[in-house]
Amino acid sequence: MAVLLLSGPSKPALADNTQNNQQLEARLEAWPAWSDPAPLPRPRAKQDLVYPDWFEGLWEVESLDLLADGTVNVNVPPLQHLAQFQRNQHDDVVGNRPFNARAVGQALLGEQLISVEQAPHQVNRQLARLSDDRLLETTVIGRQQTSINAAAFLSDELVLQVMHGARAPRLSRIETLSRYQPCPDVPTAEIINRICVEQWQQTYPAPGEASTSFMQRESRFKLTLTRLQDLAETRETQADRAIQIMAEGGDDH
Repeated sequence: MAVLLLSGPSKPALADNTQNNQQLEARLEAWPAWSDPAPLPRPRAKQDLVYPDWFEGLWEVESLDLLADGTVNVNVPPLQHLAQFQRNQHDDVVGNRPFNARAVGQALLGEQLISVEQAPHQVNRQLARLSDDRLLETTVIGRQQTSINAAAFLSDELVLQVMHGARAPRLSRIETLSRYQPCPDVPTAEIINRICVEQWQQTYPAPGEASTSFMQRESRFKLTLTRLQDLAETRETQADRAIQIMAEGGDDH
């Protein structure tokens, strides 16, 4: 799906939430007429995307490809993988980016994916090593999110992807706008066990590259996250890991 060290609060300030929500809702209304990437603020090296508390845990994800009218594309099989969200040292819920990237990569690429590495001290940059001596470098270069306390949580991320291989590097940008909310069947549950997600995605050429020479591709997805791990078990596992790190005198962030 993806360690905060900020000069200010890790969660968006209240004054910014209304403006962020309006901007992201306007961006959604403009879909699919996204000719250029949204002007998203660039995150700092250790500034992660913070999720609502009900994301914490291990989830099974099913992703469905949608047609332009919002119906499921029956010609594309569902994509299934795991996703994990955990608390960092600031008690914010963030995605386990290496785990999530590896899970999605294995579901999409199978044996072509060799490994996924988190860039040191950069939560927004991952390196995926692929077969045939290829390296896929993914960096978040823009991000905006709404309040994590809202009933529906929105985030918009722009990533720069660079594929290194035998030929010259290939660059592209991908913008993904996501809306997350508890599924309607569990609106008042104490612990959210299912999350319903809608995603809108657009690809763009590399900065400075003429759009006429690049085939832009728009995509739309519907995802369902189903909880696999009890929250108490999740926190116990994280506590054990923290104790192990302290005993070793190290820090995995």
